[in-house]
Amino acid sequence: MSQRDGFAGGFLAGAIVGGLVGGVLGTVLANRSRRALADGDNQSFLEEIRNGRLTPEEGMEMARRSLEDKIAQLNLAIDDVRQQLESVQENGSDH
Repeated sequence: MSQRDGFAGGFLAGAIVGGLVGGVLGTVLANRSRRALADGDNQSFLEEIRNGRLTPEEGMEMARRSLEDKIAQLNLAIDDVRQQLESVQENGSDH
């Protein structure tokens, strides 16, 4: 019977921790993607290419920089979640 109680407790703890981590991760990523969409960087440089204010090469360079910025934002989000997971695991091992 004690194994069954241990399994149920572990399962419940895993579900709670997983829900918390998923909620935090979803919130962080949603906020970052919302900010990226609000910036409208992609739309503005595409319009500049269409209107002839930028050459295709300049547009490619702007796109590359924009992608590098977005990758950096994702890396920051991943690092934040990793730190939160480590703190959750440390708190869980204290019990």
